[in-house]
Amino acid sequence: MTAKPMAPAGVNHIVLNVRNLEESHRFWTEVVGFEQVGELTPTEKRPNPPKMRFYSAPGNPKGHLNHHDVAIVENRDLPPPPENWSMFGGGFAVNHIAIGFPTREAWLARLEHLQAKGVKFGRRVNHGMTHSLYISDPNGYGVELLYELPHEVWGGDINGALNYVEVLPTEGKEALIDSEKNPVFRKEAVPAE
Repeated sequence: MTAKPMAPAGVNHIVLNVRNLEESHRFWTEVVGFEQVGELTPTEKRPNPPKMRFYSAPGNPKGHLNHHDVAIVENRDLPPPPENWSMFGGGFAVNHIAIGFPTREAWLARLEHLQAKGVKFGRRVNHGMTHSLYISDPNGYGVELLYELPHEVWGGDINGALNYVEVLPTEGKEALIDSEKNPVFRKEAVPAE
């Protein structure tokens, strides 16, 4: 009998096709806040590499940095993005990509930064395990910017936390208000028979 194979550690990175490398570069650096950590360049063995760049969070609360979190590859033949982004019912295989911020304060500062830059907030939601803002990139991909609530809030009933939603305003000062009062999710005790 063979031992059960080890489970993965998690998602390491995602690679997205984009219409315009420079436009997407500005989104991932100026809007999301990642830094470029690499780019494919011609070599003797690969004289014509695809136009491709690699991005990572500037730091990581765990004290290490992935080689990259997101990569973009230029493909000018992509269809145009939808006129109005919608989380559900869009024509993309990837619904959205979630980017976590290390603290509530860092997340709120990013929301203020985005609002000051005129970035359209597509959806602002408090889930049972995260407080989230959904925006879209220049290609129409959904991007969720979030901070995760403490494990004590959602760890007792992940399914309950996943099904919780509080929809919040997406414009004005109201879109920047964040309550620290969160419901706590625990599974109901099953009575003994």
